[in-house]
Amino acid sequence: MRQVADGVWQLGGFPPNAINIFLVDDVLVDAATRHARRRIVRQLGGHRLSAHVLTHAHPDHQGSSHFVCEHFGVPFWVGEGDHDAAERPQLILERQPDHPLNRMSYRHWAGPGHPVDRVLREGDEVAGFRVLHLPGHSAGHIALWREDDRVLILGDVVNNLDTLTGIPGLHEPKAFFTPDPAENRRSARRLGELEPRLVLFGHGAPLRDTAKFVAFCRSLA
Repeated sequence: MRQVADGVWQLGGFPPNAINIFLVDDVLVDAATRHARRRIVRQLGGHRLSAHVLTHAHPDHQGSSHFVCEHFGVPFWVGEGDHDAAERPQLILERQPDHPLNRMSYRHWAGPGHPVDRVLREGDEVAGFRVLHLPGHSAGHIALWREDDRVLILGDVVNNLDTLTGIPGLHEPKAFFTPDPAENRRSARRLGELEPRLVLFGHGAPLRDTAKFVAFCRSLA
């Protein structure tokens, strides 16, 4: 686990930066696949959590959410529009485009559902960050924005690697993983207007040369 900003840590994984999990003070953001349980427990050690937040209900982010909430005894917070899928993961597959990779990821990565304790909406506060509602990649996708130092935790609105090849670089999420690509582009353009200084992705390495990120987001038509 390495610190990437004040009060923000990125958990390690293999391959590095492939499927990211972040710790914000005492709130765990995302939980990767259902195979991530051991690395989460090992890296958090004796750290006490107060809550678990999901950026969006997809198998590579919610896979260990039920385990995290049960193991650490913490509430589950999910964006409005995804909270029902976080509780009933079969809705994830129903809402994604019909594609073999979605069926495969659901079969191999999805974890059990878990009751949502708090539905997050635009403007809510989480550990000093503001919740942004950014639909497209999923109906209830959220990001976390801290204006004081301009740190953005954006889930999968934009990826900093190709999620099929693993090659680094800025990309839109694959259309076959994204129910509404046009809406996701609108969400990405909104993030570009924030002009963040540090961008933390669901997939890909943290980015501090954010002029590239801003230009990429603004280029999306």
